[in-house]
Amino acid sequence: MLFAAASSLGRTTGSHRFGYLSRSCLSSLSLTLDADQRATWNTNHPFVLSNPILSLLERCTSFHQLRQVQSQIVTSGLASDPLALSRLVAFCAISPCRDLDYCTRLLYHTEKAKVKAFSWNVTIRGFVESGDEEGAILVYRRMVADGGCRPDGYTYPLLLKCCVNLGSTDLGDEILGHVVKLGFAEDLFVCNAVIHVLVSWGRLQNARKMFDECSVRDLVSWNSLINGYVKCGLVEEALRLFGDMVNEGVQPDEVTMIAMVSACGIAENLELGRKFHSSVKENGLNLTVRLANALMDMYVKCGKLEMAREIFDNMDIKSAVSWTTMVVGHAKFASLDVARGYFDQMPQKDVITWNALISGYVQAKRSKDALELFHEMQANGVKPDEVTMVSCLSACSQLGAHDVGIWIHQSIKTHGLTLNVALGTALVDMYGKCGNIGRALQVFREMQTRNSLTWTAIICGLALHGYAKEATEFFADMIDSGLKPDDVTFLGVITACCHGGLVETGRRCFSQMTSGYNLSPGPKHYSCMVDLLGRAGFLEEAVALIESMPVEADAAVWGPLFFACRVHKNVELGERVAAELLSLDPSDSGNYVLLANLYGEANMWEESRKVRKLMEKRGVEKTPGCSSIEVNGSVTEFTVRDKSHPETRQIHECLNMLMKQLPLVKDLF
Repeated sequence: MLFAAASSLGRTTGSHRFGYLSRSCLSSLSLTLDADQRATWNTNHPFVLSNPILSLLERCTSFHQLRQVQSQIVTSGLASDPLALSRLVAFCAISPCRDLDYCTRLLYHTEKAKVKAFSWNVTIRGFVESGDEEGAILVYRRMVADGGCRPDGYTYPLLLKCCVNLGSTDLGDEILGHVVKLGFAEDLFVCNAVIHVLVSWGRLQNARKMFDECSVRDLVSWNSLINGYVKCGLVEEALRLFGDMVNEGVQPDEVTMIAMVSACGIAENLELGRKFHSSVKENGLNLTVRLANALMDMYVKCGKLEMAREIFDNMDIKSAVSWTTMVVGHAKFASLDVARGYFDQMPQKDVITWNALISGYVQAKRSKDALELFHEMQANGVKPDEVTMVSCLSACSQLGAHDVGIWIHQSIKTHGLTLNVALGTALVDMYGKCGNIGRALQVFREMQTRNSLTWTAIICGLALHGYAKEATEFFADMIDSGLKPDDVTFLGVITACCHGGLVETGRRCFSQMTSGYNLSPGPKHYSCMVDLLGRAGFLEEAVALIESMPVEADAAVWGPLFFACRVHKNVELGERVAAELLSLDPSDSGNYVLLANLYGEANMWEESRKVRKLMEKRGVEKTPGCSSIEVNGSVTEFTVRDKSHPETRQIHECLNMLMKQLPLVKDLF
């Protein structure tokens, strides 16, 4: 189609604009032609039929053939015809056997008057399609510098696409300046391209201004701006603009409805989402795969998995996105076995799908399953990305799987993944929680960029393992760097103060939460402060702090005070706290045991026996102890009286041997 229109240029009027495709086709900025189209270029055009050489040119399938035809063009005198040049340039620029170097040599060494805008534009397009945006910009600069041909309304959408791909707002502003200066701002095709590029850069106010000032708008204009609002999470603005569009009599299409359904998903507005779903049916829009995927995603985000499943089951064709949406949805709501079922049925899986299920396992605290799936992913030859590694490191943090974490760290280097903020923070967190503070600090210092989560990870890691002074120093450094701590950061530093007995520092940090950062302490912060004060012997202050809480204290707050009462042998307060704990959870065996021990250590044996009898009367059994150990990258969990491990006999033999050797070790000291 492109070349057929171009062939008419030399013998008909100039209104054909050098043989461009229709504007509706060009608005997508994707002008790829398939083999059938190439085979029929200009076939039925009278001028082509009367010029066998040009007709032969249109049937070229290799560069060798092109050179032969070009020789015929030169010897026949057609070389001076702008149409013949445009056909040669087009073949060199956008055919499957394109040669952009040869293309630019043809373009630059031809008399300026014979080079029309079509030839320049098709060359720019060739560079864009080849992924060489900088080359496209150089061609445009040469076009402007030569002065023989003025850019037209088809030049700038291609250039603006280059700016988006390059991520260069400075270059984009320069091109936009040219658009305004040359008077193309009122051209609908160019206007739509400008709106698209401004939306891509997040300049929604500028895009809206351009939209409002356009004298003519089409569906592409509305869709570009609506999609921009949706992608930035501005749902209300998108809905208002959609209302304006309908009021102006513009009929929405598939692209519009995908945007509106996505907006409902972001806002988790199920009622409105259902209305748009009904509107799709009422307006006779085809439920394409992309639209069905958007509807499924909306229902998943609104927690209606059954609605998403109904759409999925009725789809004749399912894309990878369709399957992934179902995996993500069920993983999000902890239906992990169902999610795994969809996952296993998928005909093809990409890294996004693997990541979705791995992340679901991690969020559900099924870290062993997450790591097993990661190994399966590698066995299937799927290359992990940063998201995969972050999830796997989180799994290692939950399990304390230090050896596996080290292996994943090495895999990050092996796969050449960039140590970005998210990945670096996950490594710091993993090493910190696994007790390797040295490696955690090393990764922290190697990171080029850190955010508040990175600082929080290192502070919490230090706090967890008793490095109280270092944790408080890092906290001060974080504030000095201009980053704002959040409630987790404060929990980390208060925990550090608790472990290090830094009462005054803990008090100051707790007060600083509200006075300096307008953060409301949560139950965990109160629990930690009560623990800090209780360990230091400030029992009455701890009680006053609990009584000042804006919400009712739970067992996590009363528990540390109960433990402090035993440490400081305060039986009277201990009885009061025990009463609170037993009223909150009469089935918690730990509270009975701790109270009985408190009485026993105070030589109140009768009261201790009463507590144990009460425990028996209520049928409360002591919760069995549990521990885990990592050996050769495998994490094994042990529970008291559990004999399910396949090597239970050997384990007990080893324990018996160690018990026999303990007296000998004791004698050495």
